[in-house]
Amino acid sequence: MDLVERISRQFADNIELTTRVMHELSPGIAHAAERIVACLMADGKLLACGNGSSATDAQRIASLLLNRFERERPGLAAFALTSDATTLAAIAEDYDFDLVYSKQVRAIGQPADLLLAVSASGSAANVVEAIHAAHERQMGVIALSAEGSLIGDVLTSDDVHLQIADDHAPRVRELHMLTLHALCDAIDCMLLGAD
Repeated sequence: MDLVERISRQFADNIELTTRVMHELSPGIAHAAERIVACLMADGKLLACGNGSSATDAQRIASLLLNRFERERPGLAAFALTSDATTLAAIAEDYDFDLVYSKQVRAIGQPADLLLAVSASGSAANVVEAIHAAHERQMGVIALSAEGSLIGDVLTSDDVHLQIADDHAPRVRELHMLTLHALCDAIDCMLLGAD
């Protein structure tokens, strides 16, 4: 296979997976958007976390909600637990890297809040610990993961699990980004009306 064919295959694989999971994920994304809007309207906040490259997904959605997605609107209370390098390093050094998010959730999470947990592998111990901490604080959880994820084992029936039915990490990450953008669009639509 030449290089151009190989690159084209990347696009084709993305299109195939997106088409395959679109109808399966859409109701869950709508439900997650409804949960987030209800949380924000009740003066709650969204706390987002992710491990490795999924940390950038947590930062991205927090930024899109706090600032804006495509339309002008007031900022929404969304915070990435991945952003404060000093706090992350202190918790990792003094305790354990598995606790870098759960300690933050226990400190600032309230029952009206939601945790958005992103893990392309679905097995990040620090994300699993954050979910446990959110449950201890009586917070709801919205989780993005992949096929074969351990995260599904720690979620409750009240949580929303947006699981990509694939385990190829690059495709899962691409679909996580699309899912987060669809989520932001749905939130804006609920708050501002369809454009």
